[in-house]
Amino acid sequence: MTDIVSADWVNDRLDTLKLVDVRDAWEYDGLGHLPGAVNVPFETFRAGEDDSDGMLPTEGTWATLLSEAGVGGDDEIVAYDDHHGVFAARFLVTAELLGHDPDRLHLLDGDFSAWQRSFGTTSEPTAVEPADYAVDPPDETPLVGPEAVSAAAEDPETVVVDTREQSEYAEGHIPGAVLLDWRDLVDTESRGLLPREQALELLAAAGIVPEKRIVLYCNTARRISHTYVVLRELGFPEIGFYEGSLTEWEAQGRPLVTGSE
Repeated sequence: MTDIVSADWVNDRLDTLKLVDVRDAWEYDGLGHLPGAVNVPFETFRAGEDDSDGMLPTEGTWATLLSEAGVGGDDEIVAYDDHHGVFAARFLVTAELLGHDPDRLHLLDGDFSAWQRSFGTTSEPTAVEPADYAVDPPDETPLVGPEAVSAAAEDPETVVVDTREQSEYAEGHIPGAVLLDWRDLVDTESRGLLPREQALELLAAAGIVPEKRIVLYCNTARRISHTYVVLRELGFPEIGFYEGSLTEWEAQGRPLVTGSE
């Protein structure tokens, strides 16, 4: 499964990993990057103009993007950004949903800054040899649609989780959803995941426990990507991923609740 790894772990395996930097090109070039990393900016793997913002890219777009970046279908990937991992997590979840082996997908804990604190960076461009990336979506994924989300909100064994900010939640959320700002699981100093027990306690306080099925949503599926990776890291076995999130939910005229529940 997609997991979270330390800078030390990455450094010990530099020769065997494909490092993917999802920051903007000017950051990759101007601020430096991990040695050997290729640049796949976040905006390049958002959906096209004919789709809802933030949704999955087409299979053809994804295959072309990774092929041109020199990423192969069997590569072991570590993705990173400089925003606590939220954009890199979106890259990894996209890869998982489109068929990359989740056991070969990793998020750099503490983002670019964690590496920068301990190891050297470079501004030299990485030589890229185009690959032949083939998309092969799995038969089963964590994706759920709006009808399933609506049913989940009525199921006592399921917790629907809104991963946005408190003000967004108060303005309007899916009925029955609990609030968990995705950033609450991130240590503000290290920029990495909270210590395991602290994270589990925070989740439990919101009713989010491994014994329950968890269904995640935000606005455009970016923030839930980070929470999804974190929950997998913490051992949550059953997670639903509402890719359409509130963009789709509102477009369909489905009900919202205001205020705090």
